Amino acid sequence: MTLGYPRLIRTISLILLPGIFLASACSPAETPTPFIPPTSQSLLIEPTFIINPTQNIVTAQSTPLPTIAPTAEEETCVNDLNYLEDLTIPDNSFVTYGATIDKQWLVQNSGTCDWNANYRFIHIGGADLGARAEVSLFPARAGANATIQILFTAPFTDGEYESAWQAFDPNGLAFGDPIYIRVNVVAP
Repeated sequence: MTLGYPRLIRTISLILLPGIFLASACSPAETPTPFIPPTSQSLLIEPTFIINPTQNIVTAQSTPLPTIAPTAEEETCVNDLNYLEDLTIPDNSFVTYGATIDKQWLVQNSGTCDWNANYRFIHIGGADLGARAEVSLFPARAGANATIQILFTAPFTDGEYESAWQAFDPNGLAFGDPIYIRVNVVAP
C-alpha cells in the first residue's frame, strides 16, 4: 500500500506526536527569574534622624571639687629657735690639745612648729673642731625647751677657735638664732 506524501507525514506525526507531548509533560517548564537591577538610591539609603529642637535650654551646673583645707599647723606653722644659755663649756674656756669637748646648749622651740627627726642642726661657719657637719635637732614641741649636744675635738695648735651652727627645717630653710662655741686651745 502506498501512501502519499501528505498522508505519510500525517501518519508519522500521529505516531510521534504523543511522544512529544509526553516528553514535554514530564519536564517542568522553565520560568525565567526576573532580574531587578539595583538602583543607586537603594544602595545609599541611610537612616535619617530628625531632631526637633525644644525651646527649653538646660544649663549644666558645675559642682565644685572639694578642697583639702590645710591643718591649723600647716596654716600658721612658723619655725623659730631662741638661744637660752650654755649648759657646758662657757665661751672662751681653755681646753688642751686633742681634748674631747662635750658642748651643750639650752634652746627654746619658740616657733609654732613641732621639731621632728627631719629637723637638722648644721655647721655654717668657723672651725669644724672634728664634729660632723650635720646632726639631728632634738625633737621638741612648740614652746618647749631642748638641749642641743655636739661632741668636738680640740685641735693640736694653740689659738682661739669658734664654730657656728644653725637650725634647718625639713625644706632646708634656716631659722632661729645661730649658736656658737668659742674655746682657747693651749698646750697641756
